[in-house]
Amino acid sequence: MKLTTLMLGLCSASLLAVAAHAESITIATVNNGDMIRMQKLTDDFTSKNPDIELNWVTLEENVLRERVTTDIATKGGQYDVMTIGTYEVPIWAKQNWLLPLDNLGDNYDAADIIPAIAGGLSVDGKLYAAPFYGESSFVMYRKDLMEKAGLTMPDAPTWEFIGEAARKMTDRDNDINGICLRGKAGWGENMAFLTAMSNSFGARWFDEEWKPQFDQPEWKETLDTYVKLMNDAGPSGASSNGFNENLALFQQGKCGMWIDATVAASFVSNPQDSTVADKVGYALAPDTGLGKRGNWLWAWSLAIPAGTQKADAAQKFVAWATSKDYLELVAEKEGWANVPPGTRTSLYENPKYQEAAPFAKMTLDSINAADPTKPTVKPVPYVGVQFVAIPEFQGLGTTVGQLFSAALAGQMSVDDALKQAQDAATATMTEGGYIQ
Repeated sequence: MKLTTLMLGLCSASLLAVAAHAESITIATVNNGDMIRMQKLTDDFTSKNPDIELNWVTLEENVLRERVTTDIATKGGQYDVMTIGTYEVPIWAKQNWLLPLDNLGDNYDAADIIPAIAGGLSVDGKLYAAPFYGESSFVMYRKDLMEKAGLTMPDAPTWEFIGEAARKMTDRDNDINGICLRGKAGWGENMAFLTAMSNSFGARWFDEEWKPQFDQPEWKETLDTYVKLMNDAGPSGASSNGFNENLALFQQGKCGMWIDATVAASFVSNPQDSTVADKVGYALAPDTGLGKRGNWLWAWSLAIPAGTQKADAAQKFVAWATSKDYLELVAEKEGWANVPPGTRTSLYENPKYQEAAPFAKMTLDSINAADPTKPTVKPVPYVGVQFVAIPEFQGLGTTVGQLFSAALAGQMSVDDALKQAQDAATATMTEGGYIQ
């Protein structure tokens, strides 16, 4: 009895010692489905790392961007791991705001990251963020409604076809909208979609001299097409809809088509969440015949701010969440179709994934079709497909997004929205010293 009591006492003391020395790291992330799933699976991490506790701050996309940007710029130190995107990584790394990820472990296999994705997260050959999932954008559509409309979706549709199909598929009496597109204001919300769309119309944010281009006919055609299409075939209140809102509408059977992130494919095809899971088809983002499609390139990635005092623990978590083993863990728990897509070459070579994910090839083709160095038809001085990789873009993109959202809501004309966008961009670029 005395020996048992002594052993119990020693075990209790050991547990208390571990708890006392446990290092707590705070992770800021976005409230998208893949990140919510990750939080549910973190017992796997903590069982392997009992000396590390995880605290989560989960936020809506626009709020997340605002909070982490403010924190890292002011050296606030609230977060040890941040979920950031392809836009922030090169800018913040050059400011020395991020730590290079050079301690992810011998088994991490960084060379397996898809080159297009790794390139957007690296500066001078060093990886500054590890991709949790990568994406482009494409068309998700209801095969049954397309057939009912008497049409066949091509693998590579034009905007003209999308417009025709959306209008034919619209059935207001049965609450079916021909198309659902982002309308919520934000540089990473409606402007991600509209900038990618504008590329296919030959539009540019800036010419080679950094002069804003919203007064040019290509932007007029882009925004006219978008607003008319949404008025004719989109849902009511579309100016408030972002990724998550449109996902819910599509899963409820209220959208004939949805052009958005390739990562959504696993959600719309999951019968546990989607009422139309067995009716979904996929196609490349539309074009106008000018040689560019309206698809973007993005990765939600995990990065470590330079101000953290817990870099080693943070790197252990980043390595776990973005590893091949994590993909295997999700496959075991949720099925191969639900693993985070778009990050690793080996995933797309895996027969189990190919079989489980009918959208796999279209996703990879879309990712590879996007070229951040030549995003549109004419030459530009910037890098980025659905964004412009300069610090000023975050504020300017949101301002323009608010104007275009107002045009969609009918609060101003397309012409007024474009004129105010041109004025705002000119003021921003003049203040930033890009133009005189």
